[in-house]
Amino acid sequence: MATTTPTVGGNGHVEEKKRKQGGFRTMPFILASEIFDRFATGGFNANMITYLTQQLHLPLVEASNTLTNFSGTSSLTPILGALAADSLAGRFWTIIAGSVFYQIGMLGLVASALFRPLHPPPCAPPTAPCRRATGLQLAVLYLSLLCTALGSGGIRPCVVAFGADQFEQQRKQEDGGVDAVAERKRRYFNLYFFTMGLAMLLAVTVVVYIQENVGWGWGFGIPAIGMFVSIVVFVVGFPLYVRLKPGGSPFTRLAQVAAAAVRKRDAAVPDDPAKLYEDKELDALISTTGRLLHTNQLTFFDRAAIVTPGDITGSGKPNLWRLSTVHRVEELKSIVRLLPIWSAGILVATAASHNHSFAVMQARTMDRHIVAGSHFQIPPATMSIFSTLAMLISLALYDRAFVPLARRVTGLRSGITYFQRMGIGLAISIVSVGTAALVETKRRGVAAEHGFVDKPKSVVPLSVFWLVPQYAIHGLGEAFSSVGHMEFLYDQAPESMRSTAAALFWLATSLGNYMGTVLVTVVQRATRREWLQDNINRGRIDNYYWLVTCLMVLNLGYYLLCFHFYTMKPLEVADDEHDGEHEKECELASSVHKDGAV
Repeated sequence: MATTTPTVGGNGHVEEKKRKQGGFRTMPFILASEIFDRFATGGFNANMITYLTQQLHLPLVEASNTLTNFSGTSSLTPILGALAADSLAGRFWTIIAGSVFYQIGMLGLVASALFRPLHPPPCAPPTAPCRRATGLQLAVLYLSLLCTALGSGGIRPCVVAFGADQFEQQRKQEDGGVDAVAERKRRYFNLYFFTMGLAMLLAVTVVVYIQENVGWGWGFGIPAIGMFVSIVVFVVGFPLYVRLKPGGSPFTRLAQVAAAAVRKRDAAVPDDPAKLYEDKELDALISTTGRLLHTNQLTFFDRAAIVTPGDITGSGKPNLWRLSTVHRVEELKSIVRLLPIWSAGILVATAASHNHSFAVMQARTMDRHIVAGSHFQIPPATMSIFSTLAMLISLALYDRAFVPLARRVTGLRSGITYFQRMGIGLAISIVSVGTAALVETKRRGVAAEHGFVDKPKSVVPLSVFWLVPQYAIHGLGEAFSSVGHMEFLYDQAPESMRSTAAALFWLATSLGNYMGTVLVTVVQRATRREWLQDNINRGRIDNYYWLVTCLMVLNLGYYLLCFHFYTMKPLEVADDEHDGEHEKECELASSVHKDGAV
């Protein structure tokens, strides 16, 4: 992605318009849109396990796998959305298209819940046995889920990157340079995740309550209305946005570099990097904030920038499948270098996936009264409110309390680096899953003491608030790991691939959900269905949680090892005030912080 699109005549008018675009003035529109979007998706996802088991009468494990597979697909489609945004449509129009697809999917779910032919009749065993959803009913459900998954593909990778784009223009307009913009972006990422959490808070309280007590038609209908409002609000802010042109398919450029390097695999890499091919004009559209400098890692790909006979066409332009510039080679290197650290986030999503399945079923068996003797009961899916509240409180205090204290110790303007933030989040996630294992052991013990082992529908005399610690610790870990993960990907990815970088964040979530499905299936077969079964009082979900805890410990060690060997991307920043004649070498502000990490 690169230059903004001038739409008025005269350089003075163009510059004046650029000054009026971007910055925090666009946040009300972008974040309001995000709030309604996350409200819709959160209200849909939070209680879906209940809809599948109680309304469509699917077995617990099948429903859990359906939900994690859908979540995985929803997090996989952002790769397609990022490809469209970075290479063809731009982020703004990709967000619009994704929102429309999501709206269609939500309307399909509303129809599934409202019209009787599209869902099984109610059951009351033994007089009215439960009938599983028919093939047609499941087909409508899956088609609606597919539309929402495609919609997520257009929204997720683009909204966060589109918001960060609004600060790129300010680097050239205001004092403070790279450091000031990096500070604004850090605050923006915190604000972005805060608004997501706020929307989720509304979803798991208002929407889940309506689903449980009013009906699923309204329970799905209200999020559908929220999605429509998000589209309208986002479009209203159109004149204020910095809209960056797509710089061509990033995947094509990566493939060209790899192909050229393989073609020249026998060529000797020169000792002097200055002998490698450079073309500032060719790279202008994909390097508006500066060109990537040569690094000494992954030198195999440097062969793509070695000029050999036949690489330059008769018109003087390079054949890009035979010859790439250093900047394009370093784009590929940057992506390859960040993948190991990126992959550490996959298991975090795997560990979190049980919060929307097994933890909800645990809550359903526990005493959900706020006050003894009252008629009001907390909907099981609403327990995730404590995870959201913990994340919101953590994000609210992060800049106001944590950063000033950490700054005194580290001397860093950001308090800690995003590497440290991710590491802290991974460690907290371990504690969260371990806590879940201890609480489930307690719940099973109480169930056994009262003779409920073979009575899975009986209410265990144990308050549902025993689940609060695991949810709250999970939310605290999210405030560190998710924000740090997204900030790392956006900062270390090439500027022309930032939608792709955001898509990688959701791809980690996707793979984590798929891994959760695989892990559940493997555990079921290995334990002969003893650990995970419909009767959770007889099952051993606590053993499953301990297994995940051990995997998380190994994952933290893997992350620390990857961090130790990681190299930051170096960038050559152009000084626009001198028409590009003067350039200075610098590393991105965050790269200095890696050396100061503990």
